[in-house]
This record gives sequence, C-alpha cells and structure tokens, in this order.
Amino acid sequence: MTKRVIGRRRNRRMSTEAADRVAAASNSRPGSPLQTSWFEFLLDVSLLEKHLQTPNSDPTPVQLIVQFLEQASKPSVNEQNQVQPPVDNRRNRTLKLLALKVAAHMKWDLDSLEKGLTSPVLNMLLNELLCVSKVPAGVKHVDLDLSTLPPTTAMAVIIYNRWAIRTIVLSSFPEKQTKPGPHQMNMLSVVQQEKEMTENILTVLKEQATDSISVLEGALRLKKDFYVHTLRTLDLLSSADAAANGETESSTAGLCISADELHCQVHYDLGAIFFHQGCTDQPAYEKARDHFRQTNELLKKLDSNVHVHLDEKRLAGYWNACRALTGDCDPSDPWTTPYDHINGLIRARNYQAVVEAFIKDNSSRSFPKDFRRSVLREFMYKIQQGESGLEEVCHRLCVCNAVRDALQGKILSVCFQQLLLKPSKRLVDFILEVCTRSLEKDRALEKSRRNMANFLKTVCESLDDRSLILFVSSHKLFMELLTEEERMLLMEQMKKKSATINLSAKPLPSFYDIPASASVSIRQLEQQLILSLEPFKIRQILSELHSMAERPYWKVNSKWEVPADYVSVILGIKDSLTKDLVYVHMAKGLHCISVKDFHHARQLFSSCLELVTEFSPKLRQVMLNEMLLLEVRAHEALAAEGSKERPPPDLVSRVRGYLEMRIHDLPLRQVVGEECVAFMLNWRENDYLTLQVPPSLVMNNPYIKLGQLLASTCKELPGPKESRRTAKELWDVVVQICSVSVQHKRNNEGRVGLIKHRESSMGILQRSKFITFIKKLREPLVLTTLISLFVKLHSIVRDDIVNEVTAEHLSIWPFTLPNIQAVDVEAVAVTVKELVSYALTLNPNNQSWLVTLADIYFVTNQYSAALNFYLQAGAVSSDFFTKTVSPDVYTDQVLKRMIKCCSMMNCHTQVAVLCQFLREVDYMTAFKALQEQNSHDAMDSFYDYIWDVTILEYLTHIHHKRGEMEKRQIAIKAIGQAELNSSNPEEVLLLAAQKRKKRFLQAMAKLYF
Repeated sequence: MTKRVIGRRRNRRMSTEAADRVAAASNSRPGSPLQTSWFEFLLDVSLLEKHLQTPNSDPTPVQLIVQFLEQASKPSVNEQNQVQPPVDNRRNRTLKLLALKVAAHMKWDLDSLEKGLTSPVLNMLLNELLCVSKVPAGVKHVDLDLSTLPPTTAMAVIIYNRWAIRTIVLSSFPEKQTKPGPHQMNMLSVVQQEKEMTENILTVLKEQATDSISVLEGALRLKKDFYVHTLRTLDLLSSADAAANGETESSTAGLCISADELHCQVHYDLGAIFFHQGCTDQPAYEKARDHFRQTNELLKKLDSNVHVHLDEKRLAGYWNACRALTGDCDPSDPWTTPYDHINGLIRARNYQAVVEAFIKDNSSRSFPKDFRRSVLREFMYKIQQGESGLEEVCHRLCVCNAVRDALQGKILSVCFQQLLLKPSKRLVDFILEVCTRSLEKDRALEKSRRNMANFLKTVCESLDDRSLILFVSSHKLFMELLTEEERMLLMEQMKKKSATINLSAKPLPSFYDIPASASVSIRQLEQQLILSLEPFKIRQILSELHSMAERPYWKVNSKWEVPADYVSVILGIKDSLTKDLVYVHMAKGLHCISVKDFHHARQLFSSCLELVTEFSPKLRQVMLNEMLLLEVRAHEALAAEGSKERPPPDLVSRVRGYLEMRIHDLPLRQVVGEECVAFMLNWRENDYLTLQVPPSLVMNNPYIKLGQLLASTCKELPGPKESRRTAKELWDVVVQICSVSVQHKRNNEGRVGLIKHRESSMGILQRSKFITFIKKLREPLVLTTLISLFVKLHSIVRDDIVNEVTAEHLSIWPFTLPNIQAVDVEAVAVTVKELVSYALTLNPNNQSWLVTLADIYFVTNQYSAALNFYLQAGAVSSDFFTKTVSPDVYTDQVLKRMIKCCSMMNCHTQVAVLCQFLREVDYMTAFKALQEQNSHDAMDSFYDYIWDVTILEYLTHIHHKRGEMEKRQIAIKAIGQAELNSSNPEEVLLLAAQKRKKRFLQAMAKLYF
C-alpha cells in the first residue's frame, strides 16, 4: 500500500474549520494593512517571498498553507450540477506549489506545522511533497533504497515517515476538549467530517507504523549529509528546463542538513514511538532508552542545532522513565538521577536504604513532594497485591513525608493522622528520630523550628496513651523547641481532653469502619461536629452518627453553605455518608477562608480532595479549583498585610492552568476565574496576559478580557510613546459597562423623551461585578490606569471644562464619546469616587490619588473635604510639611482650587495667605479677600504667615482705614521683621518665605485633618 495516505481523497472538501482555527491565532490590529488575499500570490510570483520575509505577516505562514490547499482541493460542479473531483490544472498545481514553498520557508519544522495544521491538511501537504520530490508511486517506502535516491527525494520520504510516527504518538496524549462555539448546522457537519478524516488517516498510519519505523532506521544507517527542498529548488521544479530538473536532483541542491542533526531528530522520534509501544511490548522500552541515549549524545555533539526541533524537558522525562522501566540504573552512569537511585533501591528490595534516603531528603529537599508520595503509593499498592512485610516500610515513609510537610508548614496527610490513632512506642520513637535528624541543617531557622514545634504539639494532641504523651513531651527536641509556657498549656489541654468524650481513642482500620458508641447521644455528636475543624475528627463523628441513625447530617447547621454551582453535584452523591463528608468539609473550609483561617481550610480541603479522588474526577477538579482559590486568597492576604514575597512559581503556574482549563460539564465558580485574573494583575504577570493567554479565552471570559486590556495598557504606559490602541480598546469596554439601554418614548404632550434602563448593562460585565473585580486589585499602576480612565470619562460626561478632575495619563484616552446619552452619568460619578477611595485604603500616601479625590470633592462643591485631601497630598509629599511641597503636587491649579475652597468657606485670611503660594502672586484676589469683614478664620493670627510685603502693607492700610488699631499693629509688627526687608539677599527672602509656608500648611492641617 502506498504511503500517500488518503491521497486519493483530495476530492473531499478541505475543512474551513481548520482555516478558522489558524486564523484565530493571529490578532489583526486596528489600523494595520489589509490582509493579503490568497489569489494575489497567483498574480504576482514574487509576492510570496516578500510576504514571508515580512515580520508578523498577515496571513501567517500556516494560514497561507491552509488557504492554498483549500482552494486547490475545492471540488468542481459540472453542467449537470454534479460534484466532480478537483481539476488538475495549472492554477491548482501552482497553489499546491505555493503551499510547499511556505513549508520550505518554515524549514519543514514539523513542530510548527503540527501546531498550526490539522492532520488532514498536513497529510495533503506532505503527499504533495512526495509528488514533487518524484517518490516512485505505487511503491512502499520500506522497499525504497534511500541511499540510491536523490537527496531531496530521500529527505521527503524521511519527513513523511517522521510525521507518521509523530502523529501516532501525539494521538495517544490526552487533549482538552474545546467548548464548541455557536456553530451553524452546516459547520457541525464540517467538524464531524474533519474528525472522521483524521481518524481514517490515523488508522492507516498505525497499520503502516512498522514500515515507517523501518524507513527511519534505514535513514540512521546513512552517514552522508541530507538536503531538503527550499523556495529556490521548488521554483526550479516548476521550470520546464530539463537542466533545472537535473539541478534539483544533484547532491548539493536544497538546504543542507548534517547527518548528525537528522540522526538526532530521528532517534528522538523513534524513541517516542517505541516508548508509546512499551505499554503493550515491554522490550520496546529498551529500544526507546537506546534511542534517547543516542539523542542525548548527539545533542551534546552538535554545535549549532538550528535544524533540531525537540523538547529537551520531555526528552529528559522520557529518559528517566525508560531507565526506571528497564532497571538501567548504573551509579557510575553520568545520566543517573536521584530518582534512578531510589528506583534501584526498590528493585533491590533495600527498603531501609529508601527510608534513609527520605530522611536525608527532609534536610536537602531534592525530591519533589509528588515523587515522595508516588513512592509511598507504590508500596501501598504492593501491600494490596499481597506482598507481606511492607507495612512498617509504609508507616516509616508516611512519617518521613509528614515531617517534610511539617517543616514546610504544609498540612498533614490523612494517612499520617490515621497512624497516630493507635501508634506503637516504636513508631513514636521513629517519629522523634526523623524530626531530630530532619532539623539538623535548619536548626538555626526560626521558621523551621516553629513549624517543627507545631508538629510535635499536633502529635501530642493526637495521642491518647499518656505514657506516649509523656515520652514525647520529655524528649530533648520537644524541650528545646517549645517554651515552658507552651509545654504547660499543652499539658493542661491534655488533662481536659482526658475528661471529655474521646472519639479518637478508637482505631480507624478503614475509612468507614468505625464502631458506634451507644453512650454518646446524637445531639452531643452533632454539637461536636459543628465545633470541630479537624478532618479526621469530622470523619469519625459522621461515621458514628451514620451508624446510629441515617439522616442528612449536612443540614445540622444552617450556616453551612456551599456554592450553588456545586450543590447539585455534591447532593447527587449516592452514598449518604460520603455526601455528608464532602458537604461538611467544603462548607467548613469555605467558612475558614472567609475568616482567614487558612491553616484549617487547607486541612479540610485536602481531606476532601483525598476523599473525592476515589470516586469522582469531576469533584476532584472542583476541589483542586477551590484549593487554588484558597492559595490565591492566602497569598493575597499576606500581601495585604505588607508582605513583599512573590508567589511561588508553582502557584502562578496553577493559576495559568486554571485560566486555560476547558473541561466539559465541570461546574466553575466565576469568583475563581475573577480572583485568578486579579492575582495575575497584582503580581505583574503582564507578559502572560498580553502574549500567552489563548485568544479563545479572551473572547469567552470577560475577566480575562479585562485583565488582558489592563495588562497591555499598563505595559505600554512606561514607554516613551504612550500607545493609544490598547487604551482605546479598554476605554470602549469600560464605556459599555457604564452604558445603559436608551429608549425614546413620547409623553402626553407629544414630546419625545429618553428613558434610561439602569439595570440593563450593555457591557461584558454588569457594573456591580466590575466594581467587585476592581476591589480585588491592588497593583498601583493598574489602579492608576483605571482611575485615569474613569476621571477622563467623568470629565466628558459632565462637560464642565472649568472644573475638571485631574489624574495621571489622561492623554491616552479618547476626548469624545460617540453616544454620550447612553452613558449613565450618575454611575460614572459614583464609580470614580468609589474607585479612588478604595485605592487610598491600599496606599493612603499616594499623592496623585489624594489630589484626584480632592478634585472630585471640589467639582461636587464639597469644599471642606476637598481642602482636607489637598492638604493630605501636600503632607505626604513633604513629611508633614517639614520639607518644601513639590511644585508637581501643588500646581497653580491645585493652589487656586485650595483658594476657592477657603473662599467658599469664608476663610478669607487663608485665601490671602494662599495667594502668595502661586508662581505669580494673585494680588487682586488677595486684596478682595482682605476687604471682606465677615471672615470665619482667625484673621490676624495668620498674619505671621504672610511674607509678601505688598499684602502686609495693604493689610496695614485696610485696618487703618477701618480704625482697627490693634490689628494694624499686628500687621506692622509682621512687616517690620528683619528677614522680610526688601534689601535682603534673595536667599534670605526665599528662606523666610519657605519657613512661613511650612508653618502655615502645618496650621491648616491641624484645622482640617
């Protein structure tokens, strides 16, 4: 059977869905040149090369391949309206050649081609490559002698067979199901058709997998350099000149790829296919290991691996997996890893050495927690399979993992908590030994000491045997880590515990197998259930209750609430005890989060996760999502308390994974996505939001859309040229959120009026949800950007040029609104004030925000509040006026508004003093203010703050004219101060002015703060 799989089905229509999917990857920008159409490349033969050399070309190379092949494979319709196969004419041949040229420009990089093209499209492209490379038709590739073929022909065969086995491997990987969009009926049929074509291609490729492997193994025996088609060689193919054809078949035509480069790539692909086959053919793992070894050696050998495209992290993973599966763990091997060492010990049944390695790792922490847990699960599986003598090993590994978790402040596993229900003295002795040895390196770290002390307290609290409690409490490590006060308090708690109902005294041989106690009433147990926050106690109590009476105990406390999105899933659990456990754990965990008791919340959620993992993948993902929200809120709570520590990379990675997650029929809480986006903005993960987030998420999730626009706008703000494009997009989105539907209605007099429906928001979010989202943000630049936007919007809808609110970066926003009547003016005014007030709760010392809030109060005629915030802005910028207030804070506009505030409150002497602060003293306003006799300030007590001699002379004149001799004398005394003598040097006069400014502003602050 020929390798040109499905090649004869070209009469079937190419999937337009493929083109749409590729097109979605390119974000066309407003104002960019029009997209070049596919037919233009037919009209101008030189256009393709120019287009491909253009940075960020539109359409992209993979889009061009889809368009060219789609047009070349369109079926024709004859006069009888019958569908015919595509015509083999010059136009279609040229289109196919253009598609090959684009792939040649991409240097036949299968990684890029596989990401951008569907299997049917890539299959057609590579079949065309086989055709133009003159691969003999009707002959199996395995029967060809690659050494006798022209270089480009042999390379075409190799590329095709590499793609064949890569496709088989990729098909075995799980894929996230994309949520279908609003397809029309004909589009659904196209999607189904593409799916069927892909399955047919995969079926044939799997049938011929053995042949493809043989072809590639033959390629590894060739020690010469290889050549692959370039744009030039493909141009020569289209020429009728026989000499040209001869040139393409020579040994030097095309792009040269060294034998080592090709062998490296082929070894990697063969290793992947053999690893894929290993699950049904164990010896295949050894072949995979050998190929990956060769890949590693060639990678080291290559100086410039420009033609080698492989995932080195995946290669390392393959290599470790092969070594573990084949038992190839030679300690002298340079490729040996700690994982190989542990696997070797397990195979050698040297279990004591495994435990010893885990104890040492508690200090070095070289093993990831997931690896340690997987080793423990492997031993538990061996026990389930009937292997004897491993129970103690399991217990010891569980203890090692628990101590590792304790040192890092993590919650303890349920497995360890069950061990403490009825431990032996030998086990307790081992726990103390592990604790002592694990703390050796970290003994000087206060955090590690505190975590270990908490762990020992937990061990004591979990024990019921007084002799064991005494054994732990008298241990040297216990005495060292806990203060005398802590030890006394713990002992008191132990005494009280022995006098109360001790449910944990009973062993827990299995999850539900807990015997009932007739001496304890149901009501007492329910009270214990309400008060308890310890997962293992909750499990015991609920098991006890169910053994006494079957009823829905999740209803015991009306305050227990779980999100409405999860209720139906949880209440759909058939087993009543499991249902109660899941509901109570989640409700209590959510309550702990609300009161910021994150420690107990982690314990409850982890226990719930362990439970649901056994029977429900859907609930498992729900719990993972809630645990992610827990960690996000815990980290944000620390940041709110002043912590500057960045979130761990693992948490950032989990947030990204959640935002990109698409699992069908999984209940998702909107607040999780909302807080994840806010988290990314707060920690300046702008590169991800602007460059890496999938376009489909931006279209479907309003919070991600907002996050991307905010991140893009903030990212462009610090640059020398403020970009208006992204700002315009953000502006449009926010304007829509603040807009309402407007209807025209005729009143009784026949006039047409406007009716605004405030409850019907036209934007991607309701305004209330938008405000809630904003109040989760705390990154100053993001808040400054939003404040700037709303200030600009507020100024436009108010249409008051004289009384405009000021803010930073106002120039990046539009100056007009096309439909100003649709904007809810009241909503904008409320939002801008609420936003600035919220921002100031995060940073009360931000000068710009203080001035903006003062402006808001000023334009709404709240002059006392406005003056208060103007003074606060000056105070925070000058250490409470001990230094000179920056002119950037107290601009002439701000000073004039402060003057007006004082004037409107009839504090006219303050007006006169402030008039001196302007760059050019406003004598007219000062004199007019001093003429006012009905002044509500202290008048002459402010004369000491006047340094302008002209104003003091005018004061003397006014008081003389009014006969106010006492006040005239105060003014004369002020003007007679030596430092105000006009003959003084400029520096002396300036110093006198600065001194009076500071004293006056401090006096004003005492009045208005």
